[in-house]
Amino acid sequence: MSSTPETALEFSAAAPVRISPRAYGRLLRGNPNFRRLWLAQMVSEIGDWFYTITLYTLLLQFTGRAQSVGVALVLQVLPQTFAGPSAGVVNDRVRRKRVMIAADLLRAGIVLSMLLVRSRSTIWLIYPLLVMETVAAAFFEPARNSVIPNITRREEVIVANTLSSITWSFDLAIGATLGGIVAVFLGREAVFILNALSFVASALLIGGMTFHEPHAAGLPRLRPREVVDFSPMIEGLRYLRNRPRLLATVLVKGGLGLMIGATWIIYTILGEREFSRHLGGSAGQGAAMLGMGVLIGARGIGALLGPLIGANWAGQRDSRLRRGILFGFIAAACGVGSISIAPNVWIAMLCVIVAHCGGSIIWTFSTTLLQLYSDDQFRGRVFSADLGICMATISVTAWAASAAIDAAIPVRLLAALTGASILIPAAAWALAQRLWKSTLSVDRSISRSPVD
Repeated sequence: MSSTPETALEFSAAAPVRISPRAYGRLLRGNPNFRRLWLAQMVSEIGDWFYTITLYTLLLQFTGRAQSVGVALVLQVLPQTFAGPSAGVVNDRVRRKRVMIAADLLRAGIVLSMLLVRSRSTIWLIYPLLVMETVAAAFFEPARNSVIPNITRREEVIVANTLSSITWSFDLAIGATLGGIVAVFLGREAVFILNALSFVASALLIGGMTFHEPHAAGLPRLRPREVVDFSPMIEGLRYLRNRPRLLATVLVKGGLGLMIGATWIIYTILGEREFSRHLGGSAGQGAAMLGMGVLIGARGIGALLGPLIGANWAGQRDSRLRRGILFGFIAAACGVGSISIAPNVWIAMLCVIVAHCGGSIIWTFSTTLLQLYSDDQFRGRVFSADLGICMATISVTAWAASAAIDAAIPVRLLAALTGASILIPAAAWALAQRLWKSTLSVDRSISRSPVD
């Protein structure tokens, strides 16, 4: 893979390669490493969504304030921004398989520790435990994204990312919806235990993977003080600075964070206050959990449909992946803004589906471009920066949204303002396309040499 700045693509005038449903089956059947990584993702994410609904309702029950959910969401994302530089260095120095296993086992122990939270006087334990869990995730996610090009062929990268995104969406739809039901009928303790076991299962599956990791070959053993050494971090910043197109793509998920952070608060409050639905005679907190689960589950449905449709349209054509990101921002803005006038939960669900259909296209397409445009020895730092910027934006918008709700700003007005704000990164990405048009006059296939 080329390491020179702004290396031009060798172009292909051929039509984009369509991605058929059979491509996903072929990848899973023929690639045992990816199959294990995919199964690990599935089991751990379903457990995560079970647990998220329970966690938020627990906070609302014991504090009665929307800001408690905002703080929790900030602690689930912001530490990734601060841990990102060190996580990037670690992932570019040691085997990423070991990083993922260690992070999974650590998270299992952290989630089990949340069983100690049983009253208002112990609710404070949630916050430091969330910080520790988030730091572990900051090491795991860049590792997972970075190994995909190592375990798949180049033409399979978009297929792998689309399947991962579809799986995340399925896990969200199933986990969030069933999570409320499990919490109502089996209790919170069962939810925490199931989530911890899901991390153990993920670690066992990843432990069975066998693949080459060239970035760690021949490197000396990582010393603890190197984790906080700034020189590799500065080297990574220079790498991005010299590649404007790669840098613009790294910033994409930061724009998406405007929607993600605010909508977590919006869906939680709407689910609790306006769209609660009873199931099997449940009431009170049970109804609130189900209301939240319905809206968050709709988010999963939208996130599932987006890359499934978008990947087939984009194929392996660079320009379509970039154009799809712009379309995704527009869909997200329209969907979130329309929630402000949704007359009932069913229309609200449709708006959520549209919004996150666009959001998942943004996430999948930008991830694919980063994997293909970055060199293996820098990929951990690239994805740590990508994730860190996104999580910082999510943190700020989640906190702002929760503070706005507690300041008596109507949740529907907040949805309208959030939809309008998403148009800002949409405009920025549209302007950034000049970086490609300055040297590329013909549509080119990403199945060849990378841009950066």
